[in-house]
Amino acid sequence: MLLFVATANPGKLREYAALFEGSPFDLVGARELDITLDVSETDDSYRANARAKALAGREASGLLTVADDSGIEVDALAGTPGPRSARFAGPGARDADNLRRLLTELEGIPPERRAARFRCLLVAALPDGREAWAEGVWEGRIAERPAGDDGFGYDPVFIDPELGLTAAQMPAEEKNRRSHRARAARALLPRLLALLARSPGFR
Repeated sequence: MLLFVATANPGKLREYAALFEGSPFDLVGARELDITLDVSETDDSYRANARAKALAGREASGLLTVADDSGIEVDALAGTPGPRSARFAGPGARDADNLRRLLTELEGIPPERRAARFRCLLVAALPDGREAWAEGVWEGRIAERPAGDDGFGYDPVFIDPELGLTAAQMPAEEKNRRSHRARAARALLPRLLALLARSPGFR
């Protein structure tokens, strides 16, 4: 069964393909379907932003669609940037711009006060109008400088306290076991399968 992941980010699509491995779904992204999604993620709610993308993706593709809104929350910055993580350095900001601003905001803050978490809200929109959602949280802290060549977004500065590595230093398998997206996907999958089991013709 085709599952449309409402993203044009190849890194995010790869992560979800790994997370849903073994499920009855074949994942496709916006690039594979030649779909352009123009959804304003301006709400201060992760769930509202994710739902807007999921509904837009379902409308554009006609497929079962999942979309997420994710962000990083830094305690020393009163939980910001949160849902505005992708635009922390301003409209059109690149990952490097957002990282630079985050580290600048945290200059002089010692390691013990750099607690942070990644949060992911994942919404599934079924073709028949039903919806399901789940949340995942990954606790850690912000490094003083980027490290690692893998991952994307804030991965190079997010340290997992158990491993002492940034998300960008971890093997993909390890990141996909620990990450906020992994936790959200693991929570969503049984809910989604339960809904689909009640759909005629689902295998």
